[in-house]
Amino acid sequence: MAVPKRKTSKARRDSRRSANWKLSIPGIVECPQCHSRKLAHRVCKNCGYYGGKQVITVENAEN
Repeated sequence: MAVPKRKTSKARRDSRRSANWKLSIPGIVECPQCHSRKLAHRVCKNCGYYGGKQVITVENAEN
């Protein structure tokens, strides 16, 4: 059975584990109703629309 000859250092172990952890840019798109920037697949905080329908009522809606 194969056995490691030396102990793997903490730096080598942690650098190997950190290679798979990457940050991604959030998907920011333009709202088709009010043309403000919003996260993709989420209700617009500015106007309250999602998928062409008003989902929530917003007090300071521009529409």
